[in-house]
Amino acid sequence: MMKRNTIVEIISALFILLFVYTGLNKFLEPDKFDYALKDSPIISNYHTTIAWALPTMELIVAVALFIPKTRKWGLYGSLGLMIIFTIYLSYMIAFAPNLPCSCGGVIQLMTWKQHLIFNFLFTALAFTAIRLIRKRKEREREIEPPPVVFT
Repeated sequence: MMKRNTIVEIISALFILLFVYTGLNKFLEPDKFDYALKDSPIISNYHTTIAWALPTMELIVAVALFIPKTRKWGLYGSLGLMIIFTIYLSYMIAFAPNLPCSCGGVIQLMTWKQHLIFNFLFTALAFTAIRLIRKRKEREREIEPPPVVFT
């Protein structure tokens, strides 16, 4: 069985690749991303703010995942972003007659249902990594000897 740390590092690396790829893609093609957001029925009023905030958050989370001391917070950020993306995607599939794609690169080649499965998979990966970190912390607490107190 693979060590927990290795699994967490692999999951973190996958998220780093995902968020750097999508974040940079959105920054490199800001007009395309902003235009797709403008067509979205639920976020069109905030399209300009989201067009800058979302890729910025993706890159901040990627940096947090890269640094071991902030990796746990990066995983929480990844989980939060994936949950938001999945809820948004689910809403769009269920209720939006026109589905504008604001994803970049290879991800925009997926169908909406494939994208939803992809999001569920990555949400599960973030959740798994967070659980593994928590279990590791619990084991470390069990192994630590109690502090010596002199009275």
